[in-house]
Amino acid sequence: MAQIKNAKTETAKINGNCGMCKRTIEKAGNTKNEAQVVWDADNQRASITYDTRKTTMDTVLKRIAQVGYDNEKYLAPDEVYTNLHDCCQYDRKLKHSKTNKKPDGHSHHNSSEGSSRQGKHH
Repeated sequence: MAQIKNAKTETAKINGNCGMCKRTIEKAGNTKNEAQVVWDADNQRASITYDTRKTTMDTVLKRIAQVGYDNEKYLAPDEVYTNLHDCCQYDRKLKHSKTNKKPDGHSHHNSSEGSSRQGKHH
């Protein structure tokens, strides 16, 4: 594969089972001169090297999810997952666990402005 310029390498958890999964995951993630994915079935992790000027880790993971493989950021569409070969249909542990992306910033709206008001100025 051609060398990737402006390269950054990260690892990501991607579900799958077999050699067919490996080929599909890597084919979906790999883009000439932009991204290279190497997935390991044993530890369910991929090493993803990408050109930071052309793409992002999120974009690569989204492409992989779109072909049927849940990962740490995106879930595969159910209809795509169910069309995978039987040997590729992994246990979907991530279905309801790490996917609740609730913004943290909205739980701290307890306003205490009124309690710190100064007395009347004369």
